[in-house]
Amino acid sequence: MDPLLSYVESRRVEIIALIRQMVECESPSDDPAAVNRFVDMVGARAAGLGNVKLFPGGRYGKHMQMEFLLPGDKKSGQILVLGHSDTVWPMGTLKSMPFKEEKGRLWGPGVLDMKSGVAFFLFAMQALRDLRIPVKRRVVLQLNSDEEVGSDSSRALTEKEAKKSLAVLVLEPGTGLEGKLKTARKGVGSYHVAVHGKASHAGVDFQAGASAVVELARQIDKIAGFTDLKAGTTVNPGVIHGGTRSNVIAAEAHAEVDIRIAKLKDAAALDKKFQGLKPFDKRCKVTVKGGLNRPPMERSAGVAELYAKARTAAKELGVKLEESSTGGGSDGNFTAALGIPTLDGLGGAGEGAHASHESILVERIADRTALLAKLILAL
Repeated sequence: MDPLLSYVESRRVEIIALIRQMVECESPSDDPAAVNRFVDMVGARAAGLGNVKLFPGGRYGKHMQMEFLLPGDKKSGQILVLGHSDTVWPMGTLKSMPFKEEKGRLWGPGVLDMKSGVAFFLFAMQALRDLRIPVKRRVVLQLNSDEEVGSDSSRALTEKEAKKSLAVLVLEPGTGLEGKLKTARKGVGSYHVAVHGKASHAGVDFQAGASAVVELARQIDKIAGFTDLKAGTTVNPGVIHGGTRSNVIAAEAHAEVDIRIAKLKDAAALDKKFQGLKPFDKRCKVTVKGGLNRPPMERSAGVAELYAKARTAAKELGVKLEESSTGGGSDGNFTAALGIPTLDGLGGAGEGAHASHESILVERIADRTALLAKLILAL
């Protein structure tokens, strides 16, 4: 058996215990105190493995960077490893979704997205230290506190560190129960479309009004038409609200629209369509705000090269590794857009991220952890 895989297999009980500790330390994005407790817990657990720096996250929790102290005298270049400390689950979710191990899985809020990935990486680095395997690169782990809510406060820090790096590895979960790596992600953004009309009494003075609700309905039909499935562009008017009462011609109406694009080159044309929206009813006014938040992670030559290295490493572990693309975004979108080779989906193999059946496969803990160690050695 591969020595790294053997080492990790022997520590499986400890890895599961750490994952449990992480899951039971709830850390929703909107609770900075809770996120800070998680960050402090990770720092304490990793004491001796490396040097920790903390950065303010504004209205979110602290961001953490840790440079590992790994074997090997001379190190050149840096590998950045990205994770996040926040989850989508509100405080108290453990009462209805307690951590448990059953049916060959670990269950609980955040276990897949992405506390298992963080635990795997800590043990991967511990394996390299304990087995005294020389590492030729500096390795920095960065945990962002606001990934689930757009990474507004961490993006600059991520991009700054990525520019120092030869490659970026992302600890988001793999795709499906197979744990496929992610070599492409769509870009993600949102638009707020507001319509201002003219209020009037719906029974007494109907014609004097200009309905913002009716105007918005027409705009939504047009906006939905911006979707181009062949190009990988989707446009979803997901939330609408407007009006005050059924007997009042609505003066205002609003829509929140999600956009996803596969190629960065498509962003400008889509934005032009949004900015070019004109009212059907000239008595109404249409205003548009928003745009692309995360650029797409495109499958570049650098990404493909990283994936090839990961496949080779996985084969040495007796695992067939596949790749995938996804419509969801991660902090890897930012680093890939800078031209830094980025490989995503290196965390847990499981299903149910952001859902009540969130879980990871216990039998995949060892090979996923060993893969991370071998990939660090291969870069």
